[in-house]
Amino acid sequence: MTAGGEVNSATLGIDPALLAILACPDTHHTALTVDVEADELFCPTCHRAFPVRDGIPVLLLDEARQRPA
Repeated sequence: MTAGGEVNSATLGIDPALLAILACPDTHHTALTVDVEADELFCPTCHRAFPVRDGIPVLLLDEARQRPA
């Protein structure tokens, strides 16, 4: 959120400090990238997309969807 209480769409409402340390929960622990259009975090190594719900990333492998390489 910004100082005015608005959600920053570039970070999907996730605190930038938290976003900087988030990693894929799979064994390779690659840093995740933000996909604003899909409202999800994406792992470029395993091509999994993790949903972000109300600014909270859901980093469960069972909740992730596989995106084409």
